[in-house]
Amino acid sequence: MSDWLNPDDLTALWLTLRLAAVTTIVLLILGTPLAWWLARTRCRIKLLIESVVALPLVLPPTVLGFYVLLMLGPEGPIQALGGPALAFTFTGLVIGSVFYSLPFVVQPLQNAFSSVSNDLLEAASALRARPWDRFVSVVLPLSLRGFLTATTLGFAHTVGEFGVVLMIGGNIPGETQVVSIAIYDHVEAVDYASAHTLSALLLGLSFVMLMLLYMVNGRFRMGADKS
Repeated sequence: MSDWLNPDDLTALWLTLRLAAVTTIVLLILGTPLAWWLARTRCRIKLLIESVVALPLVLPPTVLGFYVLLMLGPEGPIQALGGPALAFTFTGLVIGSVFYSLPFVVQPLQNAFSSVSNDLLEAASALRARPWDRFVSVVLPLSLRGFLTATTLGFAHTVGEFGVVLMIGGNIPGETQVVSIAIYDHVEAVDYASAHTLSALLLGLSFVMLMLLYMVNGRFRMGADKS
């Protein structure tokens, strides 16, 4: 790969994959309890929370990136409370990516949790299983497809980010320059060969991930039909 990618492109590729991996892990940690609450609650503010979660689906990435930049910048609330300025850092990219990819993780998990039968949970409760035990032994096995979908979509969506990461992280080689921004740089420099190489990598990666997702989901469906 090093023969047809220059060192800066390799660094951008590594940074992109690391950003997607860290963001996906954070989203699974934060999104699982949120999705569970949304799937089970009857609270009146549920509709409000669902709307906030889904905002990145319709909001222009630059708008979301602009407000996250204000939050993370030197005059933002985080630094006003004594925290560090996180704009133009990898940590800032992770925070922005979590907001941007939130619905791609929460919504599949919410759908999976909603499909879990209440009768199974009540039966586990009757056997004196604690809430955590019920979640681990009943909910998780029945929601594997949802977790697989959430992980794949969250990772793939983060890999393809442009507007959000550009607003929050700028274009600092080795620090915040991800593949999508490197492609833009190559196009601006009329280096279409390098742009094509990186674009083909992202295209191939996205296609393989989605194909594997559909294959595994198809096997889950076949297993469910046989049962």
